[in-house]
Amino acid sequence: MGVTLLISRGYSPIKNRYEGEFYGLFLFMAFALILVAAADNLLMIFLSIEFVSLLSYLLVGFLKKDPRSKEAAVKYLLFGSVCSGVMLYGMSLLYGATGSLELPVIGNALLGVPFKPLAIAALLFFFTGLGFKISMAPFHMWAPDVYEGAPTPVTAFLTVAPKAMGFAVLTRVLATVFGQFHAIWSPILVILSILTMTIGNITAVSQTNIKRFLAYSSIAQAGYILMGLAVFSILGRGAVLIYLLAYLLTNLGAFTVVTIVGEETRSDSLDAYAGLSQRSPVTAAFFTAFLLSLAGIPPLAGFIGKYYVFAAAIEGKFIMLAIVAAVNSVIAVYYYFRIIRLMYLTPASDPATGTAFSSPSGSLTAALWVMFLGVLALGIFPGFFITRILG
Repeated sequence: MGVTLLISRGYSPIKNRYEGEFYGLFLFMAFALILVAAADNLLMIFLSIEFVSLLSYLLVGFLKKDPRSKEAAVKYLLFGSVCSGVMLYGMSLLYGATGSLELPVIGNALLGVPFKPLAIAALLFFFTGLGFKISMAPFHMWAPDVYEGAPTPVTAFLTVAPKAMGFAVLTRVLATVFGQFHAIWSPILVILSILTMTIGNITAVSQTNIKRFLAYSSIAQAGYILMGLAVFSILGRGAVLIYLLAYLLTNLGAFTVVTIVGEETRSDSLDAYAGLSQRSPVTAAFFTAFLLSLAGIPPLAGFIGKYYVFAAAIEGKFIMLAIVAAVNSVIAVYYYFRIIRLMYLTPASDPATGTAFSSPSGSLTAALWVMFLGVLALGIFPGFFITRILG
């Protein structure tokens, strides 16, 4: 949240215009995310998730004079409303079957055999609602359009906070309510994980807009995180937390660079990154580090995240899942290095955008360094973070 506000301070469409309202919405968002983290009741889970969703719709459409921002907000609202309604119906099935809204009570009640078909139906509805929040295929269609149209700081926030929220709630629900059905939902998650990472990686290859590029990258990253949930061992659940931390640090750093380049070139096209190493060597170096981390190259945070999800899959004997993830990782390396090649080996196509960058604002510089040091620290000293995450 703090890093997103730092990015916002250097984003000119928001700067000096409605700043109070923008930061006020983010404060409400922080409160909503705290509610989600504390919720252990179906009603509170739904209300807090919808609180986050409503604020997200407002933030996406915050630039009310920008047609792309308004279009993104409408698409986000329509997709989100449908998926939330489906999830709420699943919750109603659980309440009707067990007579309780408390997750532990529902979990104990579902131990009875008569509730098994109903529980599986409710679980599929949960996958629909929370799958939308984490941009899991086939509920990912909204992400590229919304990420492209939203203000860049909001896009950066949407790629990490709602995703982390969705995984946290999904993990809690699976562990508390549907744990006894692991043999049923684990193969479903394996299929969804493969589908999500494959669609994200293959589609990212052809993108020409940096925000859509990172949107499909975000979808692929959700597929890797789902590997840990599919295994759902102690190592698997720990791998989800470690990967989320690595992803948060890396993606916020990447969008900080996107904000800097967008401020200088007024473009989100990949062509704006041609020759970036000559125009702003420091910015290009930071972006290279973040892209390498997303690709899972050591000694950066992304490597640690991938190492743990692969280790969890192999330990749980999900060999085919690990093989498919490895193939997808190779595809990801190709398109991440495509951007690096563009920055270092391709000259700027437009002389007007080939001039040297001015120094970014202090807030953007601070965000860059905080994220870069976090990515480097997690990659070099993983034990320090892992012992605190896994207890």
